[in-house]
Amino acid sequence: MNDEVKRIGELLRAKRIEQNLSLKEVESATSIRSNYLDSIEEGKVDECIASIYAVGFIKQYATFLDLDVERIIRENPSAFKVTAKKLEFDYGIGTLEYRGSLGGGVKWLPNFIWTLGAVALLIVGWYVAKFLGVV
Repeated sequence: MNDEVKRIGELLRAKRIEQNLSLKEVESATSIRSNYLDSIEEGKVDECIASIYAVGFIKQYATFLDLDVERIIRENPSAFKVTAKKLEFDYGIGTLEYRGSLGGGVKWLPNFIWTLGAVALLIVGWYVAKFLGVV
């Protein structure tokens, strides 16, 4: 964001003051936090929010103040370019780590003990039933 954003911010502030509106009133009407509105008016919006949100907030704010948003975009095209910041670490499938633990992290020992106990209980039950003559 650049000088065009500052000009847009000054335009928005002037229009807001002309309509005798406070930042809190604009915040209530647009659901844009007043600190973001203040940053937009100061031209420092890129310091507090991502550019995609800044563009949307500027458009919504201008629409609320009954300004011609399309004209503002035409006159200040670089202010509405969305730039994505490149992160140091991309979270994608290619970056997944191989987990070398046995069973892929499944806690196999407790499951094995429970299974062994169930089998032992079935065997003991079968012998008891055979001793009592049920089987």
